[in-house]
Amino acid sequence: MSDHSNTLEIGLSTFLEARPGNGGPTHAERLRQAVEEIRLADQVGLDVYAIGEHHRSDYASSSPAVILAAAAPLTRRIRLSSAVTVLSSDDPVRVYQDFATLDGISNGRAEIMAGRGSFIESFPLFGYDLNDYDELFEEKLELLLKIRASEKVTWRGGHRPAINNMGVYPRAQQEPLPVWIGTGGSPDSAIRAGLLGLPIAFAIIGGMPERFAPLVNLYKEAAAKAGHDPDKLQIATHSHGFVADTTEEAAEQYYPAWIEQMNQIGKERGWPPYTREAFDAARSLRGALYVGNPEYVAEKILLLHKHLGLTRFLLHIDVSALPHRELLHAIELLGTQVAPIVRKELARGNG
Repeated sequence: MSDHSNTLEIGLSTFLEARPGNGGPTHAERLRQAVEEIRLADQVGLDVYAIGEHHRSDYASSSPAVILAAAAPLTRRIRLSSAVTVLSSDDPVRVYQDFATLDGISNGRAEIMAGRGSFIESFPLFGYDLNDYDELFEEKLELLLKIRASEKVTWRGGHRPAINNMGVYPRAQQEPLPVWIGTGGSPDSAIRAGLLGLPIAFAIIGGMPERFAPLVNLYKEAAAKAGHDPDKLQIATHSHGFVADTTEEAAEQYYPAWIEQMNQIGKERGWPPYTREAFDAARSLRGALYVGNPEYVAEKILLLHKHLGLTRFLLHIDVSALPHRELLHAIELLGTQVAPIVRKELARGNG
């Protein structure tokens, strides 16, 4: 039985969608809204608020640590994470310093979720070659973990100047500063995270979430092989969805914003146009969209927990066409109604 079998952290993930030219908030407005959301999420008892790093005009979140630090003094308990930090195109020294700074300001609540990122704008922006995609991530993750492990660092790699016995400050308050691996579902990423004994977060955007179970097994097997205790591993999912007072309201409020976003990204990636049928299938019980009233969303989370043995569930509710008051109401429902149902059922041994 896993140590985490009857506990599940519930939180939010966001890319801070703005789309200023499209009826959405400006970047500045969205950043101020984020601070308000983090404060509310803390007040209603949610466990985590995680911001994904992006470098596009439709998102305001290129500096997650700065935004999280702005909210840190206004909150008491909530954990503050990136989702993800695009480590391949960043400097691990700076990443560690930023999150160690956030850790100090928040009194030990910072986390890094490192990933390759689902968009590639940061590579040309910071002068990196996409041909080095895999190598960059591996090398920089190695350096980040080395910095985390010791105050003085000696390191040499192929894509960044060597470091010879130099200190990296400030040191994080948490020992060690949590570093998660964020992945879209590649077996290699699951195995790497397992071998390193790092917590993992799966972004489950489509299909049936239960299909990620073989990846969870790969992750746990790799961890056990490397001498880590599989029962102590943390497993998160990042899933899209929306909570409203009734399931009908949730679907009607969320659908126009969701289809607009899917078709925008679909155009860039050559996907076929998104349909209402696809939306309704995705919000069915075994689908990947967590859209509904609090009871229904809780039921879907419990089902996911049963299939994947999760320790953390992150709901991504942020799409630009949604009025902010509806977003705040969804956060409130997630904290005051969804999370208590899930916690109660898990405490009774269900799910």
